Amino acid sequence: MSKPMSNSGKWAALGAAILGWMFDGFEMGLFPLVADPALRDLLQTQDSGETGKWIGIITAGFLVGAATGGVLFGWLGDRIGRVRAMALSILTYALFSGLCGFANSATTLLIFRVLASLGMGGEWSLGVSLVMELWPNKSRGWLAGVIGAASNVGFILDAVLSMGLITVLESLRGFMLTIGLPMETVERLLSNGGWRVLMMCGAAPALLTFVIRLFVPESEKWQEEETKGTTSNWATVDLLGVLIGSLGPLGMLYLWADNRVPLSLRIVGTLLGLTMAIFGYLYPVTRYLTRIGGSQVLLGAGKQPVRKLMLLGAMLSGVALLGTWGSMQWAAPWAASLTKGTELTHAKEYTQIALGVGAVVGTILAALVGHRFGRRITYFGLCILALASAQLFFGTNTKFDTWFVVSGLLGGATTAAFYGWLPLYLPELFPTSVRATGQGFAFNFGRILAAVGTLQTGALMKEVFQGSYPKACSVMSCVYLIGMVVIWFVPETKGDDLPS
Repeated sequence: MSKPMSNSGKWAALGAAILGWMFDGFEMGLFPLVADPALRDLLQTQDSGETGKWIGIITAGFLVGAATGGVLFGWLGDRIGRVRAMALSILTYALFSGLCGFANSATTLLIFRVLASLGMGGEWSLGVSLVMELWPNKSRGWLAGVIGAASNVGFILDAVLSMGLITVLESLRGFMLTIGLPMETVERLLSNGGWRVLMMCGAAPALLTFVIRLFVPESEKWQEEETKGTTSNWATVDLLGVLIGSLGPLGMLYLWADNRVPLSLRIVGTLLGLTMAIFGYLYPVTRYLTRIGGSQVLLGAGKQPVRKLMLLGAMLSGVALLGTWGSMQWAAPWAASLTKGTELTHAKEYTQIALGVGAVVGTILAALVGHRFGRRITYFGLCILALASAQLFFGTNTKFDTWFVVSGLLGGATTAAFYGWLPLYLPELFPTSVRATGQGFAFNFGRILAAVGTLQTGALMKEVFQGSYPKACSVMSCVYLIGMVVIWFVPETKGDDLPS
């Protein structure tokens, strides 16, 4: 038996993971801030309906990529170890996020965002697995809160960075010209609010990979699985299933991006795409369970089959993600549209800061409450609060003012609170041998469900509500009603050890 993990090792892992989650939040919050000026620049249009449609498509592509990356890097984490896989995932999302600043069309921006999201989806599940396996069970509540809070600190940093760039664009212009950049390149980088420079900053997390490889210890629980030989049952060829499964969501994106496709065909194609994704993304786990041949590893929390728990977890994550990406994530672009042509130049940044501050508080409280009172009742209560706050925000605001910011803070707290609850609950569902893949699927497949809803928000805004953010987002927030039902079909894990 290996000797107990040192405190320095635990804190090093937590510190590296916190930075990784913070940069995750930075990446997630990056696009909503730059979306409007970037797409107006790339599409050469001032039509809010057209840019709103592309915001929906690119956001949906980002979510689909994160879902695929969650399974891909989760598989890698169960196969080669949490630490090495986490370093590779961070390097992936950092490099492609930086490349977004060089996009020359909306399609190119979509491609880079999808590639970046592969790494981002993987980092979440790997970091959660590593930290929860290294730290004792009694610490899971506050650890989950820290995970959610760190991500939302990154969300806030986006807004602060954007505000700072806007005020120093002329200084940057002088610096770039001084170091010899051509005038044409400088103008390209700094036009339209400097969105290209802002997206290039997304490459910064690449430096974190060196810290992880040098100082972060591997999970002892995973090392025990490697010693037993179970990790060798993950086969590279099984990833073909993930590749084929990803074609389903990509086909969905195509159907919703092409206005010539009738609604009936879009609905049928979406159902087929989701079915393909489910079977494809589950394929590596199915093959793994077949190879190990032991019936005990088929069961997770509540003695329920692992694949059933993966699907139920995906539904719970999907409700939370759809509620965020289909409603409150549109708050910053809405603020920008409300203040267009006025002297209020930082409305979207103030909105994102308010959402982020509320989210930091909400994620910590949700994790602590869930740890204290139980997972299921907490999730049910969060659904009620999130639905009420979203309806309040979109139903009572008609202009950008103090109430817009205050109600946005409340909406951010309640709709983002799930991201403190999910890292508390999902690791408790799966045994060590499939934990990274299992929760990678559960959390990130929920992004595909959210992608469908995000496309619906864009379609509702453009085709039904004539560009109205509040009407489209109010409809999408009703997804929390589904969460109030699904939560009672999953096991309660309060007080239980992580399944081994």
